[in-house]
Amino acid sequence: MYTIYVGDKPIILTTKVEKETDFKSFLLKSVNIGKVIKILNTTDIKEVRLIHHNPDKLLKHFLKLLPNVVAGGGKAYNANDEILFIYRNNKWDLPKGKIEGKESIEETAVREVEEETGVKGLKITKALPTTYHIFKRNGKHKIKITYWFEMKTKFKGKLYPQENEGITRVEWLDQKALQEAMENSYANIRILM
Repeated sequence: MYTIYVGDKPIILTTKVEKETDFKSFLLKSVNIGKVIKILNTTDIKEVRLIHHNPDKLLKHFLKLLPNVVAGGGKAYNANDEILFIYRNNKWDLPKGKIEGKESIEETAVREVEEETGVKGLKITKALPTTYHIFKRNGKHKIKITYWFEMKTKFKGKLYPQENEGITRVEWLDQKALQEAMENSYANIRILM
């Protein structure tokens, strides 16, 4: 099973057929993805489920529905066990960005965290779950596939928001501040906490 977000509402990829209650179901092979996005954005339906009999083909078939954007990002911890967050588009988010050239996804994740925050000396400690969300740019919907990594750093320097990317703040958040930030974040970021 996979979850792809449209805003804070999920599209669930599943093999299970269940009686519809506060969700709608469609067959993945014949779905009109534009219609699904519209339903999620304009109705009070809680989620959409896309059904396919083969669990190994759920994601593969779904990713063919829209252009894909591959990104890497980081959940970076400092020596005080605080987590590095950016504030962009009036929401708290983790730093991430698109892959460039022939770099590996791990290189992308480290580069993007450095560029968006000014933090140096990042070391990847482990892979985190991959997230999926649908967004709209220049009138076209796309699927962003973000590969996340936990990172650690001993960095104690000044934080610099990458303003040309719309980032207005960069902060290390402790557990209390993190809980508050999660009330104004994205569903796929809450998954990583």
